[in-house]
Amino acid sequence: MITDHFSPDLLKGRTAFITGGGSGVNLAIGKAFAALGARIGICGRTRERLESGRIALEALGAEVFTAVADVRDAEAVQAALDACRLALGPVDILVCGAAGNFVAPAEAISAKGFRTVVEIDLLGTFHATRAAFPQLRETRGNILFVSGGQSFVPFAFQAHVGAAKAGIDNLMRNLALEWGRYGIRCNSIVPGPVKDTEGMKRLGGQEDPDLWRAMTPLGRMAEQEEIGQAAAFLVSPLASYVSGARLCVDGGQNLTGSTLFNAAIARALAAETGDPA
Repeated sequence: MITDHFSPDLLKGRTAFITGGGSGVNLAIGKAFAALGARIGICGRTRERLESGRIALEALGAEVFTAVADVRDAEAVQAALDACRLALGPVDILVCGAAGNFVAPAEAISAKGFRTVVEIDLLGTFHATRAAFPQLRETRGNILFVSGGQSFVPFAFQAHVGAAKAGIDNLMRNLALEWGRYGIRCNSIVPGPVKDTEGMKRLGGQEDPDLWRAMTPLGRMAEQEEIGQAAAFLVSPLASYVSGARLCVDGGQNLTGSTLFNAAIARALAAETGDPA
């Protein structure tokens, strides 16, 4: 458990707001914060996921606020953050985790598909940071951007995601530069292959875990809790002088490149379409 390594009061009295916080890695981050004493606000598009997330977070003793909101809708995000402030107090920690993904050759990605991923990942991140800024300035809080290895390692069939994630990392650095004068820290976390997540399902990781183990120097996928532990460090006072940084929590996967992934996805797509890989 995270409290075996960190004080259970490390984030006591702080309010964290997490976009896409109802499931997967983002919920794991919320659970880590909750176990360390934080109050948790989560938003997402699916009420059922938010309710399930609320139950899991409350089981850890956290006060929890939920809001159904699509991060592509700036007004909905603003309303969710305003309501979270009323329920839990001003936000100290913003986690921009909402994301979209699918696998497709660049020439087969429609304008709508490319735009959708960029709007969820990049524009949604901007909406959340802009809406949270007054609260973060008040609390001298910090922002954690959930990025991806596609931001700096080219992956075939991920042109849309790579563009969006690269934009997120650049936005992180710009805000770290501009908002540092308000005491606001900004950092990115880059999860690698993580067990039992929607992202791995979309990338074929559930069907071919050996592929990801072969791509990762540590020879295994991450547990969701390991991403939460790294996130807790970055948003805590332990990282009080860390801003503008990108932390890879990927078992070294970024060091091996994407060749094995590219070949495996090409074979899978070929099997679906009947075209030679």
